[in-house]
Amino acid sequence: MQCVFKNLLKSAVARPSGIRSLKMASRAFDSIPLVDVDKKGIFKYVLIKIYGNEDCAETSEKLVVRGYSDCKFHSDIYERMMEICKKNGLDSQCLGGGRIEHDPEKKYMKVYGFSQGFGKADHVESKRILQTKYKDYEIETTDEGY
Repeated sequence: MQCVFKNLLKSAVARPSGIRSLKMASRAFDSIPLVDVDKKGIFKYVLIKIYGNEDCAETSEKLVVRGYSDCKFHSDIYERMMEICKKNGLDSQCLGGGRIEHDPEKKYMKVYGFSQGFGKADHVESKRILQTKYKDYEIETTDEGY
């Protein structure tokens, strides 16, 4: 985690206000939730890697899942996350996409499909991340369907 903000640390040494920037960026990284998906329905999702800026040799990173029914394209979902990352001095990479079927009444999710623009996400990894928030859900993965 320390290296993610290496450049900010260099700045902090040069000027006292830099320590505040380092702490703010670290808090921003930690505050980004692993999962943010719509509460119900069938919608597109993307698997995104979040990490420090490119000048850091040993970056800390985390994978997050985002899925929203109001986004027509997978790229719309990713652009939302990119904006959040940029505001917080972080970088991101979309690792792929698919669809999620979310039925909260049955405590069930199905992760499947692919993104024409980003390719297929690792649905098993996406399931693992979803389970951090939806611990009592049955979450199924399949490579079938679009």
